[in-house]
Amino acid sequence: MTKQIKGVATHCVHTGTLTDNQHGGVGSPLYSSTSYPFQGVDENRYPRYFNTPNQVGLAQKIAALEGAEKGLIFSSGMAAISTALLGHLKKGDHVVFQNDLYGGTRNFIKELFPNYGIEFSFVNGHSIESFEAEIQSNTRGIYVETPSNPLLHIIDLRSLSRLAQDRGLWTMIDNTFASPINQNPIALGIDIVVHSATKYLGGHSDISAGAVLTSEALMQPIYALAKNLGGNLSDQTVWLLERSIKTLKLRVDAQTKNAGELAQFLEQQSSISRVYYPGLESHPQHQLAQEQMLGFGAMLSFDLKSLDASDFCNRLELIKPSMSLAGVESTVISPPMASHALLTPEERQQQGISDRLIRFSVGIEAVEDLKADLLKALEG
Repeated sequence: MTKQIKGVATHCVHTGTLTDNQHGGVGSPLYSSTSYPFQGVDENRYPRYFNTPNQVGLAQKIAALEGAEKGLIFSSGMAAISTALLGHLKKGDHVVFQNDLYGGTRNFIKELFPNYGIEFSFVNGHSIESFEAEIQSNTRGIYVETPSNPLLHIIDLRSLSRLAQDRGLWTMIDNTFASPINQNPIALGIDIVVHSATKYLGGHSDISAGAVLTSEALMQPIYALAKNLGGNLSDQTVWLLERSIKTLKLRVDAQTKNAGELAQFLEQQSSISRVYYPGLESHPQHQLAQEQMLGFGAMLSFDLKSLDASDFCNRLELIKPSMSLAGVESTVISPPMASHALLTPEERQQQGISDRLIRFSVGIEAVEDLKADLLKALEG
């Protein structure tokens, strides 16, 4: 049936849904057992093998949304990212990384790669030429994040894919900010997609999870490592995540619409020096975003002109200062105090992350209420 489905919203609701053969319920039943038969079965099921019924169903759903052959569901975004990377790397290998990555990803690379003898380079810039300049004889892959966290830079994924294919390299992308609703990197030639499913896939700020989507062949080394590291997600949370994804398109479409209107609104405010949102014509990569994204997303950032970031956050009432993002409620953070606190001040300055930067995760509230809350905080 999956191959016959064309609509994304239909995949969200139906693909991977388990059949309730006992009672005929329309939702997936929850199989919470951690112990299954080993005799007279086609497959030995065990939670750490990522093959319990609920795990398999959810992986099929997310894989269908990204147009991937295989999916694996992890206990966090970092579990997905670290396992995907280490599954394709060994001592002596080299990886090219986009410079402005999520702080947790960058910290993982800097802290742990040297322990395994894995070499890496951070690209200075976002052009394809800047990535090409960092490729070495022992380079195995290229890792990017677009739109990036927190300044919403856009990488040309089609050109990056061609570069990597010409050099025999794999490509990997963190697609969390866009979600499968607003961007499908595999269709643009990218090999491996990772998500912090804690964010848009979960969407209600109550689930921690991660996902890896790729081909059968590229998933094999990731799966082999995943079984040994044991970063699987409990079936109770798997069930909750599968339920949440049923409304993914509705939520993300509403959030994206709000974000576009709020980005234009914030750009008109004299107390803000710059707004970062790929849907704005002022964004330097607006045209590229139009060409490779299905929607511009629900994340934006802006620099306060003179107001202190903490003071601004404290003045908000409806919009909540909060560590994470992508829930149905609108939230903000100061990246230097939260998502990018692990970076040195010099690293943040190099990436253009100022102390007055605010990252805004737009929710599904009435946009006029969000505007009023922002104005109140900006005007004091």
